[in-house]
Amino acid sequence: MAGITPVHLIIVLVIALLILGPGKLPETGAALGKAFRDFRHSMTDEVASTPPASPADITAADAAPPTNPPSSPV
Repeated sequence: MAGITPVHLIIVLVIALLILGPGKLPETGAALGKAFRDFRHSMTDEVASTPPASPADITAADAAPPTNPPSSPV
């Protein structure tokens, strides 16, 4: 499967132009770009501010459950 080709982008832009109109399209594009920038910025801030987990932070609830098979009733 191929990715997004220039033909796909042109079709999407034509449909957006028909739906939004020429006056609203630049405003919508700017708002969408700002939303992507804010999302990327918040993701990098969250990753940078999260300290790595130390072994003392791991509790018994985080540990894997026992792998013993269930016993059958007798």
